[in-house]
Amino acid sequence: MEDRMELEHQAKILIVDDNQGNLFSLEIVLANEHYQIVRATSGKEALRILLKEQDFSLLLIDVNMPIMDGFETTELIRQNEKLRHIPVIFLTAYFATPEHIFRGYQTGAVDYMLKPLVPEILRAKVAIFVDLHRKNKELSIQRKKLLHFNKSLKQYSDGLIQINQELEKFAYVVSHDMQEPLRTITSYIRLLEKNLGNKLDGESKEFMDFILNASQRMRSIIIGLLEYARIGTQDETFETVDCDVVIKDVLDNLEEVIQDSGARIEVEHMPVIQGNYTLFVQLFQNLIGNAIKFRREQAPVIRISCTSTDDQDLFSVKDNGIGIEKEYEHKIFEIFQRLHNPGEYVGVGLGLAICKKIVERHHGKIWMTSEPNNGTTFSFTIQKTTEPVPEKAELQE
Repeated sequence: MEDRMELEHQAKILIVDDNQGNLFSLEIVLANEHYQIVRATSGKEALRILLKEQDFSLLLIDVNMPIMDGFETTELIRQNEKLRHIPVIFLTAYFATPEHIFRGYQTGAVDYMLKPLVPEILRAKVAIFVDLHRKNKELSIQRKKLLHFNKSLKQYSDGLIQINQELEKFAYVVSHDMQEPLRTITSYIRLLEKNLGNKLDGESKEFMDFILNASQRMRSIIIGLLEYARIGTQDETFETVDCDVVIKDVLDNLEEVIQDSGARIEVEHMPVIQGNYTLFVQLFQNLIGNAIKFRREQAPVIRISCTSTDDQDLFSVKDNGIGIEKEYEHKIFEIFQRLHNPGEYVGVGLGLAICKKIVERHHGKIWMTSEPNNGTTFSFTIQKTTEPVPEKAELQE
């Protein structure tokens, strides 16, 4: 069994010559090279062998043979799709003219050797083509493995995409349907408060407040989930977006919060990009809103800037707030991750997860650098498209 397996791994060489003495001489020359030598005494026999087994590393064919010479045999081999890859070396003692040598190469031979053969040269040339065949075979195996791997990877990727889409749809439907019973609970609690009025003792009123607060918090969670689930599921057309306009609209939306906190917002000149306007408003509003929310006793100072390279825009939102410990650097972008008790700061832990999803929707990355009590900088990249971006007009007051 071991000998058979070793034989199957040996390089096979087909030698074709109508002279038994020549065949024997070639076998003697190649005897110590551990090749599997197969003989054929005519072109017809060589074709019959090749049609049964195609895994030959090399063919050594004598040109001068009766009935079907080496040229004709090789021409027929080259016409077969499964055989044309096998290299052929012509051996001849008679047809050594330039015309015959040229015909040999035209037929598809890779080399032409004249008799009497020099054993060292023959062995060296055979070794080269055997090694080339072995490498081509290894390459073919690796290519098949790679194709199989790519196919499996695509199936896995398609499966993940489908699962994510189903999860997003599920989250959207569940969140949407949960709002109705929640509204019912809140309404009836308020009716109970109104109808019972002074009949409620202090403890009962406190319980009512707990229920209302919990309901409001649940409503905030549901709204956040809906916003999170919507990203990537709706028709989010990418268009030309002027980020100066985005920032202006965000600051208008946050005007009351900015005034109440005494925040100072410093904005550098923003670029025009390709993206979704609504998502960018939501992105900047979450980041600026967080910078105002997580402030120290002093008034917030928030600086919004952007640097551009040939392939991307790098945005930064920097504040002078309470900062974040380094150990939470990655956790803060996960859904429902909160670093503070609900009583300290309003929120449900979805804002930064939504920011991350929006940035990734635009094929970018988001990260933060921070130091406790010394502010935080949120940075994100947006890849540029190959489409030309039009120059933007000046904002009109």
